[in-house]
Amino acid sequence: MVADQGLLAHQRRALIMEAIRRDGAVRVSELVEQLGVSDMTVRRDLDALARSGDVEKVHGGAVGLVGRTGDEVGFAAKSGLEPSAKRAIAEAAALLVTPGSVVALGGGTTVHAVATRLVNIPGLTVVTNSLPIAQLLESEGVKSPTSPSVLLTGGAPTPSQVLVGPLADMVIGSLHVDLLILGTHGASGRAGLTTPNLAEAQTNRALIGCARRVAVVADHTKWGVTGLSSFAGLHEVDYFVTDAGLTTEDRSALAEVVGELVIAEAADASGTDALPG
Repeated sequence: MVADQGLLAHQRRALIMEAIRRDGAVRVSELVEQLGVSDMTVRRDLDALARSGDVEKVHGGAVGLVGRTGDEVGFAAKSGLEPSAKRAIAEAAALLVTPGSVVALGGGTTVHAVATRLVNIPGLTVVTNSLPIAQLLESEGVKSPTSPSVLLTGGAPTPSQVLVGPLADMVIGSLHVDLLILGTHGASGRAGLTTPNLAEAQTNRALIGCARRVAVVADHTKWGVTGLSSFAGLHEVDYFVTDAGLTTEDRSALAEVVGELVIAEAADASGTDALPG
């Protein structure tokens, strides 16, 4: 985008949408500089785009199409959403992992945050269908002798860099793991856990089927979101780990159906989550 203070509202919004289609997300601070307008003007533009259903606002900016049933946002675009919540959730979820156990890690940026906390837990074997998680753990293995052994399932990659499909399902179906840590596009009392990707839904079902215990990690913004395909009911979840942004009413609804609801308190309670700089 090129800054131009003479742009009309519809022109600015078209440029914002162009940036979101290209990058998956935008930051308010960057738009202020690029468009040559005030912070308030950018926020009004994002409000208008959110009302029309073109974007979803997040702290510090906006991301495209996160809330729509059939849309899937890439790993890079999602990585900047709710960072302090993800850190808190990751710390809490890592406490569920026992040294010497076999742990399956699904895809997504929240599970990736959990993976960063597992590198110093001794004797772990990690099964994953996430390319970023496998790359993270393999690189950490070079630095630390306690880093987990990693088994990558194989399969065809999605926009979220998760391996899915018949090959992934076949490999996963032959395994037995102590704990599965799984992310989700959305969660609701009616639809359960959902994803916009049909193949990923099937592979998630395979992961759940091979696990003795299932932990779902999802920040509060995932509650009430429904993707195209359901892959599990909330009653199948042993631990649902989320952050303190979940309302009291929603906490009660979740606690009634999952095995245990874990509320992770963020060390940084300022509420200033932002898209990455």
